[in-house]
Amino acid sequence: MSTVAPQREQSVNNAIREISHIATLPEITVKVVELVEDAKSTAQDLHKVISGDPALCSRILKVVNSSFYGLPGQIGSINRAIVMLGLNAVKNIAIAASLAKLFRGGDLTPSFSARDLWTHSNVTAAAAKVIAHSLKLGFSDEAFLAGLVHDIGIMIEMQYDRNKLTEVIRRTGADSKGVPACDMLEAELAVFEATHQDFGAGLCEKWKFPKSFTYVTGHHHNPTGLPAELRTLTSVIYVADRLAAETGMGFRLDLLTTDVSAEVLDTLKLTSERLAEIRTQVAATAKDAASVLGG
Repeated sequence: MSTVAPQREQSVNNAIREISHIATLPEITVKVVELVEDAKSTAQDLHKVISGDPALCSRILKVVNSSFYGLPGQIGSINRAIVMLGLNAVKNIAIAASLAKLFRGGDLTPSFSARDLWTHSNVTAAAAKVIAHSLKLGFSDEAFLAGLVHDIGIMIEMQYDRNKLTEVIRRTGADSKGVPACDMLEAELAVFEATHQDFGAGLCEKWKFPKSFTYVTGHHHNPTGLPAELRTLTSVIYVADRLAAETGMGFRLDLLTTDVSAEVLDTLKLTSERLAEIRTQVAATAKDAASVLGG
């Protein structure tokens, strides 16, 4: 496409400025993130912040008691839930609860709804956690959150200009199962002068998320476009995105194919046998994953 970088940046800035009243993390979520990022923080510190938000408390208890986490017995105490899940996992739930509110807005077309996109994001997050754990990468919680936010640029498009996003979806020529005939990223460039990768990366910068999340949102369709030393997490999300699409649950308009590139497999040192095992695991847990953080 002929759209040059400054035009794309301008389009992203305009959209994020326009929807800034929506695309803002709640104060309690910001506090939770800051607290967890502080190495001196304890579970007790986190409990103090969270206990002031009954909705967040109930969300954490729902998650910790879900089959998705597979913990023994019913946990009724927030303190125990924090200890059982760990500070990072609780941070992810707080962010997920905030994000779920962004992923609202009903059905846009017969082949696209915000709810479908949120379902896909949850399944991608769970798949990313499975991949990171299976490959012993040491960042399962980070992979989960990265999977949750990878397509958030599409929600920016929806909040910014529903008519333009409707036109993008029309141009993809999606069939009744939401499988596109044409590349969604090319359609976005033509209509928005930027892609959902651009919008997602812009929002992650606005929210001051770790740089790795900017790479994920901005390159999850092309992780090999990143320097080799920065590719790992984005490559995990690239694979998770495709495995989530294969489950048939939720959105998949931005993937012409769910094939995984050999270069990405090589980046992750992921064999086809291991990929097949992970695929089976993701398919088995997809339904739980889709419901556990439901909006």
